[in-house]
Amino acid sequence: MAKFKRKFYQHGLLFVLFLPLSSVLCFSELSFITEPSDVTVLQKDPVVLDCQAHGEPPVTIKWLKNGLRLAESKHIQFLPNGSLYIPKIKHTKEDSDEGFYQCLSQNKYGAILSQRSHLTIASVSEVLLHPVPMVVSEGSVARFSCAVTSSPPATITWELNQSTLPLQTDRMTVLPNGVLQIQNVHLEDAGQYRCVATNIGSCLMSKEAMLTVNQGTGPKPHQRPRIIFEPQNVTVSIHQTVVLECVATGTPRPIISWSRADSKPIDVYKAKVLGNGNLVITDVSSKHSGIYLCRATTPGTRNYTIAAANLTVLVPPSIVERPESQTRPRAGTARFMCQAEGVPPPRISWLKNGEEVHLNGRIKMYSSKLVITQIMPEDDAIYQCKAESEQGSVLSMARLIVVMSEDRPSAPRNIHAETISSSAILMAWERPLYNADKVIAYSIHYMKAEGLNNEEYQVVIGNDTTSYIIDDLEPAQNYTFYVVAYMPMGASRMSDQVSQHTLEDVPLRTPELSLTSHSSTDIQVSWQPLPAKVSRGQVSAYRLSYRTATDNTVTSVELLQNSTEYLLEGLQPDTIYLLRMAAATRVGWCEPSAWTSHRTPKTSSNKVPSAPILQLEPLNCTSIVARWQTSPESVAVQGYQLCYHEEGQPEQPNIQLKAQTYTYIISGLDPRRKYHVKILAVGQVGDGYQTDQTVSTPGCVSTRDQLAAALPPPDHVTVLAKNSSAVSLQWSCPAFPSGKAVSYTVRCTPVGTHNSSAIRYLQTIKQSVTVRNLVPNTRYEFVVRLHVDQMSSPWSSVVYHWTLSAAPSQPPAGVRVTLIEDDTALVSWREPTEPNVVVTHYTILYASQKAWIAGRWQIMQREGSHTMALLEKLEPGNVYLVKISASNQVGDGPFSDTVELALKRGNTHRSKSPRHSDSFLDTTVFSDGLYHIDQRSMAGIIVGVSIALACIVMCALILISKGRPRKSSSHKVIAVGAAEGPRAGFPLTNDRHTENVEALIPMMNDHFLDAKGRSSIVINSAGPISSKNQSKKWLFFKKEKRNSSKSDDERRVGLYEAGKTVLRYEEHLGSAPLPPLSREIIYGPFHSESSHTSDGSQETGDSGHYSNEESNEERSDPSTTQSCRPESFRLDVCTVVTGLKQSFEVENEEILSHSFCRSAPDASPLCCTSESFHHALHTSQVASS
Repeated sequence: MAKFKRKFYQHGLLFVLFLPLSSVLCFSELSFITEPSDVTVLQKDPVVLDCQAHGEPPVTIKWLKNGLRLAESKHIQFLPNGSLYIPKIKHTKEDSDEGFYQCLSQNKYGAILSQRSHLTIASVSEVLLHPVPMVVSEGSVARFSCAVTSSPPATITWELNQSTLPLQTDRMTVLPNGVLQIQNVHLEDAGQYRCVATNIGSCLMSKEAMLTVNQGTGPKPHQRPRIIFEPQNVTVSIHQTVVLECVATGTPRPIISWSRADSKPIDVYKAKVLGNGNLVITDVSSKHSGIYLCRATTPGTRNYTIAAANLTVLVPPSIVERPESQTRPRAGTARFMCQAEGVPPPRISWLKNGEEVHLNGRIKMYSSKLVITQIMPEDDAIYQCKAESEQGSVLSMARLIVVMSEDRPSAPRNIHAETISSSAILMAWERPLYNADKVIAYSIHYMKAEGLNNEEYQVVIGNDTTSYIIDDLEPAQNYTFYVVAYMPMGASRMSDQVSQHTLEDVPLRTPELSLTSHSSTDIQVSWQPLPAKVSRGQVSAYRLSYRTATDNTVTSVELLQNSTEYLLEGLQPDTIYLLRMAAATRVGWCEPSAWTSHRTPKTSSNKVPSAPILQLEPLNCTSIVARWQTSPESVAVQGYQLCYHEEGQPEQPNIQLKAQTYTYIISGLDPRRKYHVKILAVGQVGDGYQTDQTVSTPGCVSTRDQLAAALPPPDHVTVLAKNSSAVSLQWSCPAFPSGKAVSYTVRCTPVGTHNSSAIRYLQTIKQSVTVRNLVPNTRYEFVVRLHVDQMSSPWSSVVYHWTLSAAPSQPPAGVRVTLIEDDTALVSWREPTEPNVVVTHYTILYASQKAWIAGRWQIMQREGSHTMALLEKLEPGNVYLVKISASNQVGDGPFSDTVELALKRGNTHRSKSPRHSDSFLDTTVFSDGLYHIDQRSMAGIIVGVSIALACIVMCALILISKGRPRKSSSHKVIAVGAAEGPRAGFPLTNDRHTENVEALIPMMNDHFLDAKGRSSIVINSAGPISSKNQSKKWLFFKKEKRNSSKSDDERRVGLYEAGKTVLRYEEHLGSAPLPPLSREIIYGPFHSESSHTSDGSQETGDSGHYSNEESNEERSDPSTTQSCRPESFRLDVCTVVTGLKQSFEVENEEILSHSFCRSAPDASPLCCTSESFHHALHTSQVASS
């Protein structure tokens, strides 16, 4: 049983070993078992590059270095298994073993080439970026950078004062890319810093950089988050480690978070955060590519700032569609498909037996597909598709087997070609000598004789003829022809080749002219020789014709065939000339070109810039690139003006270009059209001399020349806003194989525009572009098109994007100030005139001239939907300055021009016409100082006052009648010094009365002149209020009784009844009153209405400051209102009877004899009696309805 098991295991082992060996033997006629790979070694070390191939013997292996064949020597040895052995690596300036190695395996079926192997010698060659000295404040952030050139990548450490920097503290972080970050810098962190780069090869130190730390000055104020080191766009190879650095400052220290712009989750398994916000991704792959957003947020708030960076992961080429081996008959067609992908997109080429395929008219490459027509026996070989990029190379092989038929016909005989015209040649031949009766068709093959890689064309005709006219040829060209006979089992050999030349023809068109003036009386005419395809023969002469725009007399000059320029002299200054040209061959003259206009310069003594040297070149069938340069002797250039238009169409507006611009791409043109381009330089004294030139756009590729598969459009188009006038556009190159250079056209269109000039086209060879000079807060649509050679893809899917809003660049328009009261003005304005601006709020600054000189502005803000505001409590006799700015969430706009408003001093009434001050009319209309009341208004006032008096008398009688039975109890309530708090005898009928308890009635130390009421009321510091000249002025208090022995509390007056007002005066004995400002004495403290964002002074456009006071102080409780008034004054409002005319006196003063008591919130109870209360009524103007 044991022997059986042992034999079973032996047979099983042989089967396991034989299985992979059999698969290798059956794979193909020739293949690689092991290919060389990248290797990094030390100098003077040995190295082995493996290469093993299998195929039908004999199999030979040869080696190539950088594409050149290597010869075996003592230094380079070939091992028996095919590997390469180098005993001792050399690395000197004269000779180095570093480079790219490939092995070539060959047998009787053909040869194959291995993938590329990069042999690198370990070293740290140089420091690319040295740390630089820094000066920082204590508690801030310090950062040093260091970069080296090394292979393999070096490890970077840091030293402080030539000692290894300890990294135990979490304040210091060394990132994998070599950056040193020091958070919360201490004074002891100062010193000399340097980096040390080390790998297996060597060690290298950078220069030292000094870190200076300034001592902090104390606690830092609150600061919004700010990113001081933004993440940078990074491009890394697959499987490497990438660092996205993000350092932010702020008070308090902001929190840093990361996200992706495409909302995909970040790979948590391979991503981590180092330090205070640096994102590190290890072993990156293609899925990590994208835009990453770093967000710094103040803790507990919504204040944040964002920075973005694009991560591009380079991926080695990989073949996604491999070519397949084929068996084809002679004269047949073979097509090998191959598609590869990678980042960047790999270049695809084809190898035949290890060497580059020679493309010709029979062997062609369409995109990445290899097509072999008219297969011959020598085409039997091994073909390899090679996809190559900077990240490496990969190859895939396929074999073409050519089958030879024994009964195939012989080749057609006696081939003859005869020229018929400039585009036609007659082909004739004789039938094959053998098996001619089995021929079913003939194919004629022709191509240009001159040049390389010319296209071969084929025409198939029936077997009933042996002649054919080919009539799509180009004039004056040599062509080669051959004929092949076809039968059902295959094709004959190709016939002998013959060559024939087509006749000349008149030129297809004239040369493109370039017109330049070097003085005011000449025009320099220059042109390029016509290409052979256009000249259709040898040009024998040119004819230049010219005339002025106002004269039909044409002057012509014939020029020699080799001429390329001509100077027209003796012309008139500042005159439009029309010029055209014709060209001729031996056959005749072509049609002359259309007239081209050019204006000669004006005669001027000032020196202006000379005419630029312009060069136009078609970029593709819809774009032209213009390049120019100015003469070194030219005067200073401040800019350029470029203009272009299609022939026969009106001129487009000038395009203004900067002085440093020397290239411009004109896009959105039509194919096969002639365009006129003009450019001139702008100097300090005026426009310079102009250059005119014409150019024709080529035709787009015809259907016959189209690639086998149409180009797919770019995909994954994304738009990322950079600022209010620029966006970053990115896209992915579609998966198509191409070995040719690609370019892209980006079209940017405002949504809904009907102006073709607003559509912009941008050309680029990259997969990203920044579109600038956009209109803020505007919706745009973006599309991208791919160009390969002269083929264009369809436009990509439309991507819509709103540009960010911008801060207003213009102030509000039509600022106007109107005086509507003696102390009140209305400010009105219009929105800024710039388009698409969003205004969230307006800021109004106003101040008197005295306050403006002192740098004190009052601030008021209004929402963006409002365009009016009231300025109240203005001081008479002052001139006020007003200016307004518009703002939004992006920033503040400029202030408008200052508008002045003058207020007249003294007892002035409103006039019927309000005063206006505005920013566009510098006139101030003053009031006449009189208040005009017509008879109807006077009657209304009298009626209103009479009704009010009647109501008061009735209420007083009711109160007296009801109060007599409770007379004894009423005296108890009136007693001074009774219970604390509100009196029991003082019922509050409605809680809402408390809202109007306090009214802001102006008080002053010595006297107060009521400018509105025309009453002279004197309020002195002792308390009583007297009325002077009562016979002519309104009465404020009818009687005055004074008792100096009474206490201060008894002198306080309080009256709580609907319709009456009481003034309370209080002295604080413990402290001396502060001298109030005159404005505050008269009007009380000046408050802005809606300034809630500022708590101090802020700088304005002027040299002063504006104050931003809280508007809610007046609505606070009584305990807080003392802070906004002078210490010596307080005012409590119960109620007041209003509405007496100046000529009326109150006769029934006894109605006020009843008193009510209430307690102040911060004083002893106050009582009001008939002895202590001074009877008076404050009168005001009552408007009649």
